[in-house]
Amino acid sequence: MNTYSNDRVIIEGLTVLTTIGVYEWEKTIKQKLILDLEMAWDNKPAGESDNVSLCLDYFLVSQAITQFIESNQFELIESVAENVAKLIIQKFAVQWLKVKVSKPSAIVNANNVAVMIERFAN
Repeated sequence: MNTYSNDRVIIEGLTVLTTIGVYEWEKTIKQKLILDLEMAWDNKPAGESDNVSLCLDYFLVSQAITQFIESNQFELIESVAENVAKLIIQKFAVQWLKVKVSKPSAIVNANNVAVMIERFAN
């Protein structure tokens, strides 16, 4: 079990297509979400031993997030962020994380709309 650490594993720009939105027209199309994650993970054991089994497997984290988002429908990016945080804490024993979910197509005259949450494991 990983304990809380000041070390971080970061995934930036994870792009996923999903059905998201509150408007009826949004529920009939796939839209792009972009996720950035910052996760507490003690990288020292892996760094000192060069042993991959001691790392947080960011490929598996990315794969789990992508599969989860693609296989569900959401109305709110807030809901995506909460559910992704729960998934990562439960599946990968991460003790703390930040999740940013961006929906670049949300507002016509804005480059991006996003929410960012920070969660701790209980």
